[in-house]
Amino acid sequence: MENVVRINRDKREEPNALDRLTALVKNDMARVNEVIIARMQSPVALIPQLAGHLIASGGKRLRPMLTLATAALCGYDGDRHIPLAACIEFLHSATLLHDDVVDESRLRRGNETANVLWGNQASVLVGDFLFSRAFQVMTDDGSLDVLRLLSGTSAVLAEGEVLQLTTSNDVDTSEDSYLQVISAKTAVLFAAACQLGAIVANRPAAEEEALESFGRNLGIAFQLADDALDYSAKQATLGKSVGDDFREGKITLPVILAYRRSDAEERTFWRRTLEQVDQQDGDLEHALALMTKYRALPDTIARARHYGAMAKDALRLFAPSPTRDALTGIVDFSVDRAF
Repeated sequence: MENVVRINRDKREEPNALDRLTALVKNDMARVNEVIIARMQSPVALIPQLAGHLIASGGKRLRPMLTLATAALCGYDGDRHIPLAACIEFLHSATLLHDDVVDESRLRRGNETANVLWGNQASVLVGDFLFSRAFQVMTDDGSLDVLRLLSGTSAVLAEGEVLQLTTSNDVDTSEDSYLQVISAKTAVLFAAACQLGAIVANRPAAEEEALESFGRNLGIAFQLADDALDYSAKQATLGKSVGDDFREGKITLPVILAYRRSDAEERTFWRRTLEQVDQQDGDLEHALALMTKYRALPDTIARARHYGAMAKDALRLFAPSPTRDALTGIVDFSVDRAF
């Protein structure tokens, strides 16, 4: 018992992987934040007010930090990665504004969403403004490779939003279809954020491909863990409510696995609560019980670990360094959030 206690205590005292990455890119990230603030300005007062509410609402800024870290991993010592990291954050923020409108979300990171505070029309239009700002940054950079990558990423993000609509409230959604959605909505931006590091450093194609693979697999692992976390007791410790996805009728992998393994009576429950969104007191608790019965959450995390392992493998092309260690640690951090 004493050994178990000591091991657990040592684990708690290990530095947080996100903190390690944040420390490594701290100076560059301060410059990125300056670019974000400057580029959010507009004579239309509502635009910086609404955009600022979203950007200041407590996000980790993981995606732009990945651009900064991968540029450092590739030995880049210029300045192009600073505005391009801000561009990544603008693309991410724009999709969040649009997603919250489509999903009719009322809370994000414990705060009221922009669509609740200012309405759907303003949220969509400011999202469009942020997309436009991102394209201005791309063209200012002047690289066709950057423009080709990020414009293609923007198109896939939009496709992902539409694809998610086709699976909305459909409990017969396949695991492959779900993976297509999260690959388009989440993983593609992680991939682009990482690939930029090799592009600005003018590294060989093999390194660019390795960083794209790292980011894509990290993004899938991140979203899988996020979807498991929504049904995890850890949500409460993070100040978030358990089961927001359930209440909104979202079809994520934990639901897909539980539904696939359920009997006829249990499938009727899933159809009522998620397809018809006819939910009653105790339904969330019953959903959690079914997920426990059919191991939906641990199996979702197992899949996240699979993609995380592929992300780590992609980094082996690069020489050992504190930056490579920090990026490897981010993989585990992203998955372990669900525990």
